[in-house]
Amino acid sequence: MMQAPVIHVIGLTTIVRERLLPVSGTVLARLNQKVSPMDVIAETRWAREHLLLDVARLLRVTPNLADRLVKCNVGDRIAANSELAVGKGLFPHRVRAVREGRVVAVGGGQVLMEVGETKMELRAGIPGTVVQILPNRGVVIQTAGALIQGVWGNGRIASGSLVNLAEKPEGILTGGRLDVSLRGSIILAGIVNDAETLQAAAELPVRGLILSSISPSLIRKAREMRYPIMVTDGFGPMPMNSAAYKLLSTNARRDVTVNAEIYDRFSGARPEVIIPLPISEYPPAPREVETFAPGLQVRMRRPPAMGKIGSLVVIKPGLTTLPSGLRARAAEVKLENDETVIVPLVNLEVMG
Repeated sequence: MMQAPVIHVIGLTTIVRERLLPVSGTVLARLNQKVSPMDVIAETRWAREHLLLDVARLLRVTPNLADRLVKCNVGDRIAANSELAVGKGLFPHRVRAVREGRVVAVGGGQVLMEVGETKMELRAGIPGTVVQILPNRGVVIQTAGALIQGVWGNGRIASGSLVNLAEKPEGILTGGRLDVSLRGSIILAGIVNDAETLQAAAELPVRGLILSSISPSLIRKAREMRYPIMVTDGFGPMPMNSAAYKLLSTNARRDVTVNAEIYDRFSGARPEVIIPLPISEYPPAPREVETFAPGLQVRMRRPPAMGKIGSLVVIKPGLTTLPSGLRARAAEVKLENDETVIVPLVNLEVMG
């Protein structure tokens, strides 16, 4: 049987997520600690630039001699204008650090420094319990609630109260709908077609946008926004799929987290909305892999029925000749409007 890609739209499940620093640092959270989205769980310092000093050339000596004249070692923190090396002679040349930084390499008559250091704080991003410490890198957090995954995100993460501005799944969001009462909210909307709407959301500011679709011409602008933008269905005038719309709209006014991380088909990471819900015990975790089988809820990944949801009725035996003339493994799918279509399995994903 053929394995199926899975996109999660689940009303209640156990959610386990890693939160990692991009480079080695210090983990501040403790095992079994309960965290809120804004809690700092780890921190690190990293340099934005590197500065290479050619000591041999500046002292006018060979690289081997320059290495013996260097007064610093790897790992040393150097103040601006500190001496790094002094030449020989009555009036020796001196090499000074032009900026504050840390020495990362010495050799070949050169000194490499990291400069422009900045502090980075990693926040929990979601409310939950720390169930594992990943030394020097981060933590694993477990929570329970609704999970709605999308197809595109701009790489940001934030939490806030969910406000529904999408009276219907195919609605269009315009800047005129965004007023001061929405400041600090996560906005559930439909389609965005213009850059002015994204800018208006930034100027309030909102805490995030959950959209059904976005114009392809706005992708670059969306990546520049400092708030998270998650797209549930695709690009162009696409309505929100019924499962995601129902689950999100019925949870309006709840606190939600939008982690609009970039989709990675190798790791399985997807942009997602997490809606924490009260539980007495943890429900089952979602399955990350499914096998196509009758009865599964599926979504179309390609035109002409792209984004529509249906129930897989039967997997056709062998190869099916499609209208395009191609032959492929296919299934019969009954859509929500009771229409039955024949769809290649590669154009389907399981919703669960």
